[in-house]
Amino acid sequence: MRKLLSTLCMLAVLSPLYAVDTKTGKPIAVKTKTIKPTPVSYPIMSLKDIHGKTYKIRGTEEGLKIQGLQNKVVFLEFFGHQCPPCLASIPHLINLQKKYKDKLAIIAIEVQGLNTQQVARFAKSKGMNYIVASDETASALIQYIQQRAQWRGSIPFLVALDTQGNVQFVQAGMLPESSLESLIHQLSEKPKIEENTQKGIIKTH
Repeated sequence: MRKLLSTLCMLAVLSPLYAVDTKTGKPIAVKTKTIKPTPVSYPIMSLKDIHGKTYKIRGTEEGLKIQGLQNKVVFLEFFGHQCPPCLASIPHLINLQKKYKDKLAIIAIEVQGLNTQQVARFAKSKGMNYIVASDETASALIQYIQQRAQWRGSIPFLVALDTQGNVQFVQAGMLPESSLESLIHQLSEKPKIEENTQKGIIKTH
């Protein structure tokens, strides 16, 4: 029986498709075309920080490839200058960037409407020692994260990438410094950590 089914399946694959000619009633062969899957296109974006340095960013199936930050854990944070939990998290990020400068890169994008000059003054007043940018220089990246992560604008919003540029953690809301530090260790020691319920959101359209 199995052999018969296999033979029938093979015939179905190898044999041409037929239709009936409405005038003669005779079967006619139908030409078929092989349908190739449409390749997924991921965007190439850029971000310019408050010092004028531009970072090229390429979207991937698993996350983001950020030029110049290869082999580092990346914390991509969206924050606001009038957001209390965002302000409370800044000293934690400063400490972590100082402590793990060789393995961690923090990118913070201000999304409450300050222009680049205003963000630069704000960052200087807070002593922010990591990459900071305004939303006006990162609009394409913001839109991409909104689409991939289904982010609706709540802040602070953190996207954490491992050393391969793969998204491993997404968090809306402030995290304690100790939790962020544990995350750095996990993401720098192995390619992937245990999946959380939000991880799949950013990896799918």
